[in-house]
Amino acid sequence: MHSCIKKKKSRAVPRLSQKILAWIPFVPRRLGVFLDASASRRVIPARPPPLPPVRVRPRKRTNGSSPMLPLRRLPPLPPPLARGPAPRRLLSTAASAAAASPLPWPGLHAWRQAPPSDLRTWGPDGPCASDADELATPEAGAGAGSSLAEMGALVLSTADPLAKAGLTHAAFSRWAAGLPVGQATAPDHPARPDKPVVVTQKEITTHKEMGVPLNAYMLHNLAHVELNAIDLAWDTVVRFAPLRDTLGDGFFADFARVADDESRHFRWYSQRLAEVGFSYGDMPVHNLLWRECAKSSSDVSARLAVIPMVQEARGLDAGPRLVQRLCGFGDHRSANIVARVAEEELAHVSVGLYWFLKVCQMMGREPGDTFKDLIKEYDIVLKGPFNYPARDEAGIPRDWYDEKFKQEAAQKLSEVHDRLACIVEMEKENASAT
Repeated sequence: MHSCIKKKKSRAVPRLSQKILAWIPFVPRRLGVFLDASASRRVIPARPPPLPPVRVRPRKRTNGSSPMLPLRRLPPLPPPLARGPAPRRLLSTAASAAAASPLPWPGLHAWRQAPPSDLRTWGPDGPCASDADELATPEAGAGAGSSLAEMGALVLSTADPLAKAGLTHAAFSRWAAGLPVGQATAPDHPARPDKPVVVTQKEITTHKEMGVPLNAYMLHNLAHVELNAIDLAWDTVVRFAPLRDTLGDGFFADFARVADDESRHFRWYSQRLAEVGFSYGDMPVHNLLWRECAKSSSDVSARLAVIPMVQEARGLDAGPRLVQRLCGFGDHRSANIVARVAEEELAHVSVGLYWFLKVCQMMGREPGDTFKDLIKEYDIVLKGPFNYPARDEAGIPRDWYDEKFKQEAAQKLSEVHDRLACIVEMEKENASAT
């Protein structure tokens, strides 16, 4: 009888230790449930899983062939099925793209389905329909382009900022009505007016040194960012139009929509700048954004990583701080515009991530490692402070851009392993004592 009891104890103790040891390898997957004690919320909110990479089976190299698809060459896909004329085709192509893979941001589908927005004036209570001012914008060449790419090249060749914004809206509206993608040649640099004067980033002075109000200084900088964003989106459409059979119409639908959004944001900032007594061109600017664009002109994966997932993501980080500064200055009307723009930029970051995942899948590359490799290759420094809630909502994994997060995750994992090891040792001691 005693031997039976002793036998049961000796079996039970090792079984418990085996369960604990078996749990240890699964600790990394449980890190997502750790809670932030200061904020009482999850550090990593739930989001759709990334697209699984399509790996190419290794084979022997023959005639210079590579066992994995090269980073800068997309594989040819079957040609699209023949289609008849389809008004509002933009909505159907965007919907088919959405069905192909999971969306990083739940609002992306609604953003794609929305018709071209005519809320291009900032009224007393927010965005409202455009007045006759934009209708009078010179758009004589709006009907000249026979394809979306040609219209994009026309926008890039237009120097007047308001005309550029007006042409963008006209081009996107025509695309939504059934304009084909087509092809065109993108200029090396977008056309610019004589003013503002372009200087180096180090030569940009503060608003106090310029003798201008803080709100006017900030609005001018933001208008310059949006003007560059118009050209960046159109350059993406025009430059990568030859990959239309590979990327599909949904890619160009998304970035034409991004360009239209940016043109509306420029209109809002330009209007508000005039309300405070200034106009775009009154202050010097730098050309950093376009230099980053030029670096990625031959690689669609790099373009997606550098522009939407880095440059536009920085807009998510800066938005709340800019709103606070403008409110502190007493300019709540400008603060409301900045807040609305920052809210809409979420879609631009998310759509960049969506297509980055798609391109990585086509190339058989792991998205996280590819993003980090591109950031290192293009010598980009990712600096905080980061707006974690907005970036999480857009779907960008924190360990892609935040070294501190990776260190904290590794530290938590190490602590869990240490605690489990202590429990195992205690169980072993108890087992030997019995």
